[in-house]
Amino acid sequence: MKHTNRCVLWVLVAAFGFLTACDQLGEAGIRIAASPAVATAVSELQTIGTATAVITQVPEEPMTAISTVEATPTIPPTIAPTPTTAPSPTPDPYAELTIEALAARPYGGGLLEIVDTLETTDSFTRYLIQYPSDDLTIYGFMNVPHEGDNFPVALVLHGYIDPDEYEVVPYTRRYADYLAEAGYFVIHPNFRNYPPSDSGPDPYRIGYAIDVLNLIAIIREQSQDPLGTLRRANADDINLWGHSMGGGVALRVITANNAPYLRAAVLYGSMSGDETKNYGRIREWAGSERARFELGAPPETLAAISPLENLGRVEAAVAVHHSEADDVVPVAWSVELCDVLEALSSAGEISYAPECHFYQLQPHTFRGDGDVLFMERTVEFFGRH
Repeated sequence: MKHTNRCVLWVLVAAFGFLTACDQLGEAGIRIAASPAVATAVSELQTIGTATAVITQVPEEPMTAISTVEATPTIPPTIAPTPTTAPSPTPDPYAELTIEALAARPYGGGLLEIVDTLETTDSFTRYLIQYPSDDLTIYGFMNVPHEGDNFPVALVLHGYIDPDEYEVVPYTRRYADYLAEAGYFVIHPNFRNYPPSDSGPDPYRIGYAIDVLNLIAIIREQSQDPLGTLRRANADDINLWGHSMGGGVALRVITANNAPYLRAAVLYGSMSGDETKNYGRIREWAGSERARFELGAPPETLAAISPLENLGRVEAAVAVHHSEADDVVPVAWSVELCDVLEALSSAGEISYAPECHFYQLQPHTFRGDGDVLFMERTVEFFGRH
């Protein structure tokens, strides 16, 4: 009997231990599903103080453990995308070279200064001058008549010569002197890249035009100073004269600046207003490298850069002089220019019809009677405008 009681107690203790463990699991979130027999045994075990109850059999029923804990899904961390900087657009290397861009940008600033007195004649004094053009210093000479005041201004623009062989005065001396003796306040700028002027960028020879446009703005500003170097210049009567390369520069200047104070321009054996023609010829003269950038522009860009495509802007009177025997610059380029200007004049798009003079048996730079006739016509033309 004692043996039987001990067995009963052992069974009850084991059952109590099992249920205690299950309670602990229940606290951890596990629910135990037990049979009614097991539940009765547990109830009896809890109410007796000693092992007097007799249990003859513990039913062997399977226990089913049902998990009530749902696994928390693992959420991968959100990784913000690394910001990427959009590449900067490639600047258009031609954007600032168009006629429209040249017309819109500012010019001037600084003073034209006398560096030295070069020569005094019976009619005028020739001075070595310098003035600023953007960040460059441009040199040149100036012929100032001795007597009088309020002189009309003539800007005399030189053609191409090897910069290593260039001298400030000789190229345009006879033309500048003729105009000074006729009563003009003459200024000859030798362009950038021609010593002693500073060197600077010059695609399509637009740097040369910028040097002239800056000079014009300085004349306009400085002539108002009653004690200044340019006080005797009439800044409301400015005229341009250009030979060969200088003729092309003059054409670009009057196309970009169509203010009424630019009265007239004489284009003498001038380069074309079409940059495709100009740089096709320059490539022949100087090799492909000199014209690679210029001819690399798209056709619509070349049109925006070329004066010939923008001549409807011109307000100055234009006179064209070219020899039919010119073997350097084709006379056909001046014929084309005259035709375009004539058509624009007939349509009422520009104020003046061009005056076009074609010479026989003269070289690119006129000589003898042809040269005298040319300058007589120049002075008369300037005087009428």
